[in-house]
Amino acid sequence: MDKTQISRAITRISHEIIEKNKGIENVVIIGVRTRGIPLAERIAQKIGEIENQKLQTGTIDVTLYRDDLDKFKETPVVKGSFLDFDIHGKIVVLVDDVLYTGRTVRAALDAIIDIGRPSAIQLAVLVDRGHRELPIRADYVGKNVPTSRSEEITVRVEEIDGEDSVTINK
Repeated sequence: MDKTQISRAITRISHEIIEKNKGIENVVIIGVRTRGIPLAERIAQKIGEIENQKLQTGTIDVTLYRDDLDKFKETPVVKGSFLDFDIHGKIVVLVDDVLYTGRTVRAALDAIIDIGRPSAIQLAVLVDRGHRELPIRADYVGKNVPTSRSEEITVRVEEIDGEDSVTINK
């Protein structure tokens, strides 16, 4: 995906969020650290433009909720979550860059539930590459990209990497 395709996917996801929730009342957007954060901010900005209303956004760090911490060679750095609003009773749209095994999403769900009790949690991802290990699916998908387990999806976002792109690496 190039910059234009990513922008179109963000626009489509934004419209789908509005349609599914019959507007944006009670909707908040939370990005999963790292690349889910700028994607969440872009979705919130696009929804704001469409609905002429600002959405509350936050970030969630799932580092301490991961089930594979023992596989890291170095101690992972916790950068923390930032939510300056109450999620109780809200519809939380969780945003991440790639959905693969589902383990990051499971960790994010645990982190969100530790913070509060939303009325619903929905998942938006830029890329769904398949190979789920847990029964998790995205509500909103920018692009489905079938891959082999030996391939890797690299998402680059301008805010972090200086460019917008999605590539498959062998």
